[in-house]
Amino acid sequence: MIETDRLLLRSRIAADDASAVHELWTERDPRVPPHRRIGPDGRPTIEDIAAQIDAERDDPGREFLTIVRKQEGDIIGYCGLLFVGLGSAREPEIAYELLRRAHGAGYATEAAGALVARAEGRGFERLWAGVREWNLASRRVLQKLDFVETGQTEPDAAYGDSLVTLRTIPGWTD
Repeated sequence: MIETDRLLLRSRIAADDASAVHELWTERDPRVPPHRRIGPDGRPTIEDIAAQIDAERDDPGREFLTIVRKQEGDIIGYCGLLFVGLGSAREPEIAYELLRRAHGAGYATEAAGALVARAEGRGFERLWAGVREWNLASRRVLQKLDFVETGQTEPDAAYGDSLVTLRTIPGWTD
């Protein structure tokens, strides 16, 4: 568990968190690919999401933590590291997402910043992050955490290009 002034980032996402994950998927921007949203048929359901969380619990390719506001005790999102995709075992990718009711209060920066500090403590020398070009709020969070846009883009005509960003740990050189 990671604790900040206002948040607890607790263990891996659990099946008990499925309703919060379902809420995240329900309110996602329509520019997010459909396989990451709730469809018109209501799928995936909370039960489907719980089963998926259980199936992925021990996946070594991802370490997602549940973000809980300490004072309110409510789940507001997740934050974690990916060791697949942009990331690797030596240079993971950071990912985070918050419910809309938690936007604009600095929670994403606080949670992701705590995760970056933990990653540095674990000896990771570089961290990656992919962000949709249209997601200005997330781009600002990454800027605050010293991620730099690399100029590399993953084109996606349907849902918007993803920009590749990188954070090099101070003092590390290639």
